[in-house]
Order: sequence, then structure tokens, then C-alpha cells
Amino acid sequence: MADLQLDNVKKRYGALDILHGIDLAVEDGEFVVLVGPSGCGKSTLLRMIAGLETVSDGEIRIGGRRANEVPPQKRNISMVFQSYALFPHMTVKDNITFGPRIRRENAQETEEKLQRAASILNLGAYLDRRPGQLSGGQRQRVAMGRSIVRNPDLFLFDEPLSNLDAKLRVQMRTEIKALHHKFESTIVYVTHDQIEAMTMADRIVVMNGGRIEQVGTPLELYDRPANLFVAGFLGSPAMSFIDGTVSKSGPATSIRLPGGATVPIAETSVPDGAQVMLGIRPEHYQLDPAGPIRLTVDVIEPTGSESHIYGHVEGSEVRAVFRERISVSPGETLQLSVDPAKIHLFDPSTGMRL
Repeated sequence: MADLQLDNVKKRYGALDILHGIDLAVEDGEFVVLVGPSGCGKSTLLRMIAGLETVSDGEIRIGGRRANEVPPQKRNISMVFQSYALFPHMTVKDNITFGPRIRRENAQETEEKLQRAASILNLGAYLDRRPGQLSGGQRQRVAMGRSIVRNPDLFLFDEPLSNLDAKLRVQMRTEIKALHHKFESTIVYVTHDQIEAMTMADRIVVMNGGRIEQVGTPLELYDRPANLFVAGFLGSPAMSFIDGTVSKSGPATSIRLPGGATVPIAETSVPDGAQVMLGIRPEHYQLDPAGPIRLTVDVIEPTGSESHIYGHVEGSEVRAVFRERISVSPGETLQLSVDPAKIHLFDPSTGMRL
């Protein structure tokens, strides 16, 4: 396996800048997920690492070696695509061993690699079938098996689960994570699904508009988002934001909402009277008859284990999640409170965390 280093990597098409200087270090054996909305540049960056797109500026190093001018077939990487990219006329066995056969590798070693990959991915019973006889999850396993037999320095995954149904996505997430633990492989994985990112990554790279917004472990990004974009992107349902003003009275600090209610917060260096955005995760709201937050209910979504309440607080859209089943109707009001230590503050002008 190998590490990956990106130094001020840029991509432009003519006068259009796509990536605006990406700096990222991926350690040997690390599972890093690039996540962000459509059009943020994450797939373009992955294709540049693979050698399928040229680098306009900056440097890519794989295993300490500059890779900018190295063709894809000589980078010793393996890429799993969203579309599986299997040969429909070939059996599973022939699809998995296609690369070693083209490279004229030893037949006995190729067979050993095939059996190892089939054992890991539970494909032993399907080696003589063709892709058309397989389910979506089985086809994705075949694509992964083709990557495993290459024994690459770097695994690249480009939204490999987006064509699968919800149940299969959960299953394949587990299998890819288990594969990483078994091989201790270096993986760069692209997705727009923040749940995939949170559950699979050692570190997450949040991208937006061709730039990196924040890099960190899943819980670091969830607990201390660097700005409004990261706070609103990670989490399902997303964090809610309410306008407010810092109010300091003696040792106590609170946020005064537009309607006059005050929400206690932890001690902060933000000066008295400053305008802020109050960020609250949906699961951190608590039912409290004396709570300062009045949520007017718009929609109730019972999921069985949880109650998802969508509504508004003084003009701001708010989402709240409760473990208990809530008996409430649209138009009614819930009194809520929040642990001061779990409230986030952001600068409304810059979007940065305060």
C-alpha cells in the first residue's frame, strides 16, 4: 500500500476553474471519504488521482513518487466505478481475472488471487455466471474482486453504491469497511451521501465549490463543524439554524431570539450584542414545558423508533428528533430546551464557527 499527497492541485477547463488548490495528505492504510454536493469537484479530483484527468497545476504523489505524468496503467491503482463496468459476455471468473490475464501474470498466482477474492466477497458460487445473472450487489462485489486481484497501492471508489437499493447499500457499506480492515488498504472513496461518509471513513474531506471546507474524523466534523456549510451538510436530518443576539448578564450568557425569548448557552468570547446564528442538532432538542424555544409544528414523521418533527421557530425552519413517540398535530406548539454545551454559534456574515 502507499500514501497519497496532494499539493495545491488545481483543475481548469479553459477559463473555468473547477478545483481551486487542493492540499490533502492521505496516510498509508487510511480510509478517506470525499463528500460534498453534486458539482463540488470530488469526482474530478478522484479521476485526477487515477490519471484519467490531467492536472492543471500542483502535484500528486503516490507512495512518495510524483504521478502527474504517469499514465493510469502504471500508477498501480484500482478504481471501482458507479456503473460496475463489467464485460457482459464474460463470466464472473473471467471478469475478475481479466487484468492479470492481460498483464500475462502467472496463471497459478492468478487462480490463487481469484479464489482469495471470491472467498472474501462470497462469490465462490457465482464464478461461472455472467453479470446479467447477478443482482446489483453481486455485480458490485465482482467489480471489487477485480480491484482486489490487482493488489494495488491505492483503492479508488467513485460513488459505488449509488445504484443500489437502501438495504443493499447498508450491506455493501459493511463489506467495503470489512475489506479495508482485512487488507489495511489505502482507500479514497467519493460519495454525495453523508451517511456513507460518517459510517465508513477514518477521515472525511468535505468539499464545496472546488474547495475543501474541512477535514477531520466523522465525530470531529459532526461535533465541531468549521462553518455553516459543514454544519448543515453533515447530519440527517440537518442541523437547524436560528438568528439570535448574544446577551451577557453577569456570569450568565444566553442568546436572545427575535421574539424576546432567551436560550442559555455555554460561556463564549463572543461580545455582548453580537449577531449570531444558533446551530442545534435535531436530536439535541428536549421536550420541556418551561423551555424557551417554541416550535410550531408543520409536519410529523413517525419512523417507529423515532418521531421527526418539522416546524419553525420565529421564522426559522427547525427539525427536531425525539426517541419517544410524540402525540402532536400540525399547528400545535412544542416547548423545547437544549443543553447549553450542545449549542453551536456561527458568524452570520462569514459563516464561520465562533
